[in-house]
Amino acid sequence: MKKTVMYAAAFALTLGLGLTGNLMAEDKGPADLILQATVDAAAKPKPATFPHAKHQEKMACGECHHSKGADGKQAAYVEGQKIEKCESCHNKAAGMDKKIATFKDAAHTNCIGCHKEKKAGPTKCTECHK
Repeated sequence: MKKTVMYAAAFALTLGLGLTGNLMAEDKGPADLILQATVDAAAKPKPATFPHAKHQEKMACGECHHSKGADGKQAAYVEGQKIEKCESCHNKAAGMDKKIATFKDAAHTNCIGCHKEKKAGPTKCTECHK
């Protein structure tokens, strides 16, 4: 009887941890984001509305997200990694290429470039900056 109770408790604990892990893995951030530069803020900041969930339906996380390796260079996204703010690297003090030197530059290069390449999505200022 004791063994049965112990096995049942172990099974319930394992099942509970597995379900909790799956629920946590499913959290892919908010459905919509407001993107706003804070490190290199513009004189007249214009936040952009970003439909995060809509992009997740069509793309893998690693198509936009990445990290930084020990050498300071871009490293590929690894499933489940912590998503840092883009500005933690994309800021004027980091000395990156002009096309991606700030969060605004990186977002415009990545987002508009992808939209033009796929011939889908907004490419004009007022379509994101309402």
